[in-house]
Amino acid sequence: MKLYDVKLLTITCEILAQKNVIDILKNHEITGYTSYEVDGNGEKGLRGQGIQAEKNVKVEVIMREEKLSAVIEDISRTLFPDFTIILYVSDVGVVRTEKF
Repeated sequence: MKLYDVKLLTITCEILAQKNVIDILKNHEITGYTSYEVDGNGEKGLRGQGIQAEKNVKVEVIMREEKLSAVIEDISRTLFPDFTIILYVSDVGVVRTEKF
């Protein structure tokens, strides 16, 4: 079985930024993603344990490399000033490239 190289963009952000992140993905014609609530401890202390507005989410997007830079640039330019967001990229292999 052959695996094809693509990128996994992982975005951890305040739940209040989730809609903005998804809107940016849609603007770049990316319709597939997975999101879920997460908790953890970091610079702003323990997150995800309290009220809904203080929760964090993780959004994972598998995409082709040619779209990656533009998406990261758009998120960092428009959302970094107003929200706590962590981005990281991983190399992953997929079987069905037509999905991405």
